[in-house]
Amino acid sequence: MSRSKKDHAEIIKQQAFEKLVALGRQVYEQLMNERYPEFEMPMRSSSNIYYDETMRQYTVGEKRIKRHAGNVRHLKPFLQTLFVASFAARDLLEPGRTSTLRDLYYSSESAMAKMFSDQSESDNIITDLEAIIGMAREDFNIFPDARSTIFGDLTVAFRDKKTGSKREITLTFNPDGQTIGPTLVRSDFVKTSADKVICIESGGMFQRLVEENADEEFNAILIHLAGQAPRGTRRLIRRLNEELNLPVYVFVDGDPWGVHIYNVIASGSAAAAHLVGLTTPDAIWMGLTASDIMKYDLPTDHFTKGDITRTFQLLKDPRYQTPYLQQELRKFIKLKKKAEQQSLTSKSLTFVVDEYLPEKFKEIKELQKAGKL
Repeated sequence: MSRSKKDHAEIIKQQAFEKLVALGRQVYEQLMNERYPEFEMPMRSSSNIYYDETMRQYTVGEKRIKRHAGNVRHLKPFLQTLFVASFAARDLLEPGRTSTLRDLYYSSESAMAKMFSDQSESDNIITDLEAIIGMAREDFNIFPDARSTIFGDLTVAFRDKKTGSKREITLTFNPDGQTIGPTLVRSDFVKTSADKVICIESGGMFQRLVEENADEEFNAILIHLAGQAPRGTRRLIRRLNEELNLPVYVFVDGDPWGVHIYNVIASGSAAAAHLVGLTTPDAIWMGLTASDIMKYDLPTDHFTKGDITRTFQLLKDPRYQTPYLQQELRKFIKLKKKAEQQSLTSKSLTFVVDEYLPEKFKEIKELQKAGKL
């Protein structure tokens, strides 16, 4: 199932490296022409971010801003951006290394005198660089700490760092699930017998499904989201959907925050509006729904004021306008109660695999036929 003879990771690496070099060349040529160097990027303020109905994700508008070395206010962020671009090209992509966000912050400390005042400043500059070259930080080998995991019958191929040879693994070899790190996100898909992907919010429920052989029972690849899914995990989910044509189901807690976790996977977020390739627009929200809470009489907690406010916000959000989502959000407001995924184990440890998920897949098919999803 590999898309081409050339490694997926190598293609992305080369594209990112070329764009970073092009940025450096642009600045160099401006200097050689005795001009103050400058570069442009999309404006990332809320006034230039909107939900694109065609793309079905948040994106940036046409407004752009310049960062100009001749402007004293721009000089520091201009130099910071060039430092990050140089670090990514020279110290990461060229030698084949990766860095965490934290690593980059500390690397800048040794390179120059107090390049960044704190990590939030360096994180923001990394996001600026993403907007300038139009590629995600993961594409130029800067990653957050890995925390998501995957389990299922999917064989992937990647280049072994020590031997340089091609290596294949099947993602059932680790009974606790395989960490979704940089290599895995970029690996080539070789083969799978799965016909769907189930994304799970909590680690406890993920382990429950692995233990109850849900991957075999539902012919699925299981992904632990670890709460709000890291961007690398969202990219991997999109690739599974786009390259292998696997439908994606998102199984989260029964509250507005769980619904939001689903919709970031499906429609993206304002924070990453300058990027494409992170969303899976056809991903399906499985629940827990407000209807599930009532149907199965699950243990619940009362809504807080924050839960109520958040639910009303979601009702107005353009990403939540399907009949099914609107119906369930209104039920949450009426019920004023929420439930965790693991409340399903109050029935029995095997209830989620024996009854809940089979019934949920049937329900989703009926909703699809009725055009409510």
